[in-house]
Amino acid sequence: MTVTAPDLKAFLLATPFFGGLSDPSLDLLISMLVERRLDAGATVVAEGEPGRSMFIVRSGRLVVSKRTNSGNVVPISVLQRGDFFGEMTLIEMQNRSATVVAEGPTVLYDLTAQNLYACYKADIHAYVIVLQNINRELCRRLRRSDDRFAGQQMRDGN
Repeated sequence: MTVTAPDLKAFLLATPFFGGLSDPSLDLLISMLVERRLDAGATVVAEGEPGRSMFIVRSGRLVVSKRTNSGNVVPISVLQRGDFFGEMTLIEMQNRSATVVAEGPTVLYDLTAQNLYACYKADIHAYVIVLQNINRELCRRLRRSDDRFAGQQMRDGN
């Protein structure tokens, strides 16, 4: 199925990453996205590897996991349509903090650090909105993590 520009814009504006952007700013960012199609079982990013881009999930389901000190792999979240990931490496310039694997056929949009910098140079307002959107999502994730941690402590009787 071919995706038309209005369909892509509507999808992106409905995601937490692109919310609040003007039409010209959205067009600029769309021009920077690269579509990636993945098969089931494909590793998108691996924990510990260097990162140079982030991803927006167009379709599919992905599992995010971390390796414990003892070597066990622990699933920590699931990503679906409209979610984004990989943004931490663009902000803090550190290696990937988790591994992300596609459970089934998946379509992602890839935005590189270089393109995000080009956005900064071309449209500072759009860049600020994108960073605000990333920060909001990181805060949501931190709150959910806090809630899970507190719930685990309650279950463990601590």
